[in-house]
Amino acid sequence: MDNLNYGIIGNCKSAALIDRCGSIDWCCLPNFDSTSVFAKILDEQNGGFFRIEPVGKYRIEQEYLGKTNILVTKYSCAEHAFELIDFMPRYKTDDGLYHCPPDIVRYIRHLSGKPRIRIHYHPRPAYAQHPTRVETTDEFIKHLTVKGQYESVYLYTDMPFARVIEAKPLEIERDCFLLLSYNQKLFQPDLDWIRLEFERTKVYWLGWVAKTTTYTHYQKEVERSSLVLKLLAYQKTGAILAAVTTSLPETIGGVRNWDYRYCWIRDASMTITTLARLGHFNVAKRFLQFILDIVPYKDEKIQIVYPIDHRGRLTEKELPWLAGYEDSRPVRIGNAAVKQKQNDIYGVLLDAIYDSLMIFHHTLNNKDDIWTVVRTLARHVRNNWRKLDSSIWEFRTEQKHFTFSKILCWVAMDRAARIAHFFGKKNDAVSFSASRDEMKADILKKGCDPTTQTLTQFYRGTSMDAANLLAQQYGFLSHKDPVYVNTVLQTFKALCRDGLMYRYKTPDDFGVPESSFTTCTFWMIKSLYLIGREEQAVEMFERVLQYSNHVGLLSEDIDFASKRLLGNFPQGYSHIALIDTALALSNSRESLKETEHFQP
Repeated sequence: MDNLNYGIIGNCKSAALIDRCGSIDWCCLPNFDSTSVFAKILDEQNGGFFRIEPVGKYRIEQEYLGKTNILVTKYSCAEHAFELIDFMPRYKTDDGLYHCPPDIVRYIRHLSGKPRIRIHYHPRPAYAQHPTRVETTDEFIKHLTVKGQYESVYLYTDMPFARVIEAKPLEIERDCFLLLSYNQKLFQPDLDWIRLEFERTKVYWLGWVAKTTTYTHYQKEVERSSLVLKLLAYQKTGAILAAVTTSLPETIGGVRNWDYRYCWIRDASMTITTLARLGHFNVAKRFLQFILDIVPYKDEKIQIVYPIDHRGRLTEKELPWLAGYEDSRPVRIGNAAVKQKQNDIYGVLLDAIYDSLMIFHHTLNNKDDIWTVVRTLARHVRNNWRKLDSSIWEFRTEQKHFTFSKILCWVAMDRAARIAHFFGKKNDAVSFSASRDEMKADILKKGCDPTTQTLTQFYRGTSMDAANLLAQQYGFLSHKDPVYVNTVLQTFKALCRDGLMYRYKTPDDFGVPESSFTTCTFWMIKSLYLIGREEQAVEMFERVLQYSNHVGLLSEDIDFASKRLLGNFPQGYSHIALIDTALALSNSRESLKETEHFQP
């Protein structure tokens, strides 16, 4: 593996990663956070995979069917050619419900000649911990675990079962199919049904993209990123995942290998505003409801990360039988970050609630609930904002007075004041505003280096933190404020390397970070644009776009030297930041509006 050259298919219940030669190397069924069926990406020998391989030398090209999440891999040689069309069905039924079964359709479309293929079908359910047994009937091929946790999957196909199981050559003279399902079907799928599923799914995605607001520049990149974000939105609850993978390392051979198949409130709440700006209000509204369902109305126990539904568990453990991505161990499932205290999360939540109120206030019927949650969160921030925390970057052993956490506490009280004003609660608005102003004075006194007049990573320190670039986005500082301008320039000087950004350079629990955090690079690009360095920002943005993979997808990290993608994939946070930056660069500076804070 030299890069994350994978396309993703999915249906908002689960997803699969398919390499550029047509091998499914990662898939969990029936849901995103279920155990894996294919995990070759984490163990080349034993993880399991599902590859369509042409016999002989073929040219292989891969791309998405335009404006969809349907992946097309084309195989061609002199007189032989066929297409592999991969998708997970998703569309709206006549009763208004969404059809999104735990199925992967591999539709092989004959183009010319008589191409020959081998099918390498090796499912390894339950994270490949134990061997599997294969059983065949007249209807399907079934693989099931023989010990440990029981799991099974079914393969339906119109090709000879024995030749599929034994990976013997098959000659393609007509269209054919393979359908992998977590469930045993109550009917026998045939080619006509497969084609109908394909057409319905294609129309669904085309219709969804058609609702996306059109921008003059970078429309292709914005559309692909929005399709990624939609795939990460879990149908059952409205939760939005950080990524569909676990344990893809931030550095090859390193130990920063985490499970991202969960909903980080910080990442996901930013998606509300982003998707709403693109015209996708339903996804944003469903995520707001997810937040209200998980946040205790009168309790202060707010987690930074949640399972995507109420059955999920976040207990972190290691899977020692898996070799890891390019031997990067350990492989982890679950995430211990759930135990951390991060004071910035309250500002993120209140910012998301405020944005949602402004967008949906005419249709919301749970305003009493919202106000109760707002008061609870504001009370907690007021009582705890002076305390240490683990920061946005989730330091596992060290707590400090992180400046960005304090800024987000300011955001919490600012949004609480705005919401109080919106609901006509004048006394609360005045009270919240007073706390907000007290926080800002404290931050500028202790979190700003008096020598350089820049925001620092933590109080009374001098090191830089890319998160502070968001001070303008959240309205804490104007893009014209000298402190913000200095912060952007000094952060660029301290943390930028060859057009890519570190999050920070101070040692953490695992040493000094070695790779670039993709989101931070986009933050820097937007910040440079805002302070007037427009040409530099555009050049930097267009260079970073070139580091996306062959189908326009981004991971969490990028290696500084080789520019290869690293970390979990595809990363929602990276694509959110890409969209936000693209929209900023698509606007003229003349249209830039100052953020005016509510003053009671």
